[in-house]
Amino acid sequence: MWKVSSRRASRSHPSKLILYALPAFPLAALALPLFVIVPTFYSEVMGLPVAAVGGALFAIRLLDAASDPIFGWLADRWNGVGGRRRGFFLASIPLTAVAAFMLFWPPQTIGLGYLLIWGGLLSLGFTWSSLPYTAWGAELSTDYAERTRVAAFREGATLIGTLSAISLPFAFGTAGANNADGLKAVAVLVAVLLPLTGLMAFVFVPEPVNRSTREFGLMQSLVFMSKNRPFLRLIAAFLLNGFANAIPATLFLYFVSGRLGAAEWRGPFLLLYFACAVLGVPLAVKAARRWSKHKAWSGAMLVTCSIFAVSGFLGDGDLVAFGAICVCTGLLLAFDLVLPPSMQADVIDNDTAVSGSQRSGMYFAAWALATKLSLATAVGVTFPMLSLIGFDPAQDRSSPDALKGLSLLYAWAPIVPKLAAIGLMWGFPIDRVAQRELIGRT
Repeated sequence: MWKVSSRRASRSHPSKLILYALPAFPLAALALPLFVIVPTFYSEVMGLPVAAVGGALFAIRLLDAASDPIFGWLADRWNGVGGRRRGFFLASIPLTAVAAFMLFWPPQTIGLGYLLIWGGLLSLGFTWSSLPYTAWGAELSTDYAERTRVAAFREGATLIGTLSAISLPFAFGTAGANNADGLKAVAVLVAVLLPLTGLMAFVFVPEPVNRSTREFGLMQSLVFMSKNRPFLRLIAAFLLNGFANAIPATLFLYFVSGRLGAAEWRGPFLLLYFACAVLGVPLAVKAARRWSKHKAWSGAMLVTCSIFAVSGFLGDGDLVAFGAICVCTGLLLAFDLVLPPSMQADVIDNDTAVSGSQRSGMYFAAWALATKLSLATAVGVTFPMLSLIGFDPAQDRSSPDALKGLSLLYAWAPIVPKLAAIGLMWGFPIDRVAQRELIGRT
């Protein structure tokens, strides 16, 4: 076992970080099918009515959002075998693995109740697994720079898991909505790897030191969180940047098909984007070490804005230029994935120093809610805007004005919220020196 000090930790051995990061691979592999593939699979392949599937998934999303604060609070209060992070995470794995297998490999004849039951259970299981797991990583080290390495290993594994989920349908020759074999492969992958990697992490990665001296109820915890100004500033920037990223993510398939006229390149471009994000992880770590987390993140967002602005000028056949944009923005995506979670651990220190209670579970629950809110807001804004500009994806060819409007929405609409996020983060108060002082007060 590795020992973790409650004060400044030494640089962790890579084997420890790899073992901690391993469960992120199957968790990411199930996340993409759950939110992207399942809706079309159950309507087009399993034959359930589209409206009914939409209603069922909406109910599942509501359950998902409501479960975040509950599991976050439970993750901070768990006193069972294995510790409040390792033990609570390990306890979640059977539900998550079984529900993923059942949802991704359904019987040939099912009803709407099957989707509701197993989709709801998987949503609960995924939340239950994710919150103590990310809180575990946030507490593995009290060192400012080391926290970035921990997040980098985890998010690198997350990106590789996402790439695997994208690639499996192609490997089975079933790319597209009707990827039954690819979804079955993901079912097996998650059912086997999640218990295996989860158990390995439980056995070989230590339970973090609990620096709490007091405990609070759910409402008291929320009150303290509302008074944590660095946290409010960070989560506002995260919400704005997440909204900015979600706009092109929502429109990506339409942009490549409609504006570039290259529907067959949607999969390859998506793979290129996430593959470059994996390569960008060490760049994010080095940038944060050289400058600071908030300055490195702000710089990456600023460069992303300038690169994305160029995509608004692309048209039919500009595949090389768009491929270059995918490479550059993919590299910079790593900054969005690695640095904010590391900074989240720092703002939790601020709360712990004031309240005497280390509630990483609650904070990462708020983080998860912000992620879901940004995605939902992006969908709620972009689709009415598509209708307003006259873009109809069902048409073989939209009008030039509609395509121009799609380009503006895809490339330039994200710039405003990103600039607002940069404004919040540029003078962020917790740097290496401030974080070290906070640790000294706990």
